[in-house]
Amino acid sequence: MSLPRILDLLAPLRPAAGPFIVGVTGSVAVGKSTFAQDLADHLAAAGSAPVEIACTDGFLHPNAVLEARGRLGAKGAPDTYDHAALRAALSAIRSGPAEFPAYSHVVYDIDPALTRRLDPPDVLVIEGLTLRHPDTGPAGLLDALIYLEADEADLERWYVARFLELWEAAEHDPSSFYARFRHMTREQTDGLARMVWRDVNLKNLHDHIIHARARADLVVAKGPDHAIASLSGPAARNP
Repeated sequence: MSLPRILDLLAPLRPAAGPFIVGVTGSVAVGKSTFAQDLADHLAAAGSAPVEIACTDGFLHPNAVLEARGRLGAKGAPDTYDHAALRAALSAIRSGPAEFPAYSHVVYDIDPALTRRLDPPDVLVIEGLTLRHPDTGPAGLLDALIYLEADEADLERWYVARFLELWEAAEHDPSSFYARFRHMTREQTDGLARMVWRDVNLKNLHDHIIHARARADLVVAKGPDHAIASLSGPAARNP
């Protein structure tokens, strides 16, 4: 399986004019950002220019808002996003400039300094959560939706590895959200990461994210090494 093959399958979904907006969704830690970058690189190499990438994380409510609502611990669930702002940005980018805020995993919050003002690109790849349904995301504003999936044991392993990387990097960065865990041992931090995975991210996958699979044009299954193992969905059945 290869990205060129995925591009071939997506081609019939491309609009005759205006930006081609492709959503990439799936569980936390499934590799959405890396896949989106690889997809954008292949699109650019195939002649699409410019290609922009944005992330739905930028449309999370700021931590202060989530904390006031008692939802900071549920970050990533549908109600923790500003869906109106996300819909507005995806609508606006069709015909003119639009602002796309950004989220920092290091500070674990929206970082206003990272906001980008984008002109309509040839292709916009929007990756992240809450892309499953008009009530909880911009499904109707996407030209194509790709759902990434993997075995849950692999998802947990990838999430824990990322958590530990951020924890290790925080040793010399007191501004990092993960600096607050530096007093813990590696074993304790591993246990914390697994608890967060089970109680927050796996729950979100089962309760919300998984429903995007049935709405996706293309389902990309990944193996333990992140390699593409198979393709399915309407686009794969009707090339």
